[in-house]
Amino acid sequence: MRGKYVLFTLIAGVTVALDQLTKWWVVQYVGRADEIEIIPGFFSIVHAKNPGAAFSALDEFEYRMYVFAVFTAVAVGVLLHTLRELREHERSQIAAVGLLMGGAIGNGIDRLLYQEVTDFLRVYTEWSFIADPLTSLLGTSTWPIFNVADAAIVIGVIAFTVYFLFLEESEAPDEAELPQEA
Repeated sequence: MRGKYVLFTLIAGVTVALDQLTKWWVVQYVGRADEIEIIPGFFSIVHAKNPGAAFSALDEFEYRMYVFAVFTAVAVGVLLHTLRELREHERSQIAAVGLLMGGAIGNGIDRLLYQEVTDFLRVYTEWSFIADPLTSLLGTSTWPIFNVADAAIVIGVIAFTVYFLFLEESEAPDEAELPQEA
């Protein structure tokens, strides 16, 4: 197997495994009313269920599982196509595709098996010098609860964006792509 596929498979596989393992742990050991404070006033572990998408979008839509299934299938197809187009030396982009794939599959497993996603990472602030402006601007000082798959997707998107905005070099065409003189 070529190196890029090994890297991709490793990152996607570890992402799915970590996502599913952490969700299993939360379901087994964190009650729905419990909160485990990790960093006081900033970060905790909770047990939440989200039948919708990000920010609970579509959570009341009757056919949301079909929408999610189609979206996941399209995303997987696009990611596989993107992986095929990447060159071996584009490791950061291969890693980003692996994170995106792992995140899509991790949340897809939950939707397929349970028709909802387990979320458990809560980032918030009780520090008034931060909470007050956030609450004034956004109406809350708590980020929506998320999971490892969500984090992998966000990191993958950020990695792609940073690469294409700041790191992509303009590459000279390969000799094979240059017109041949007669």
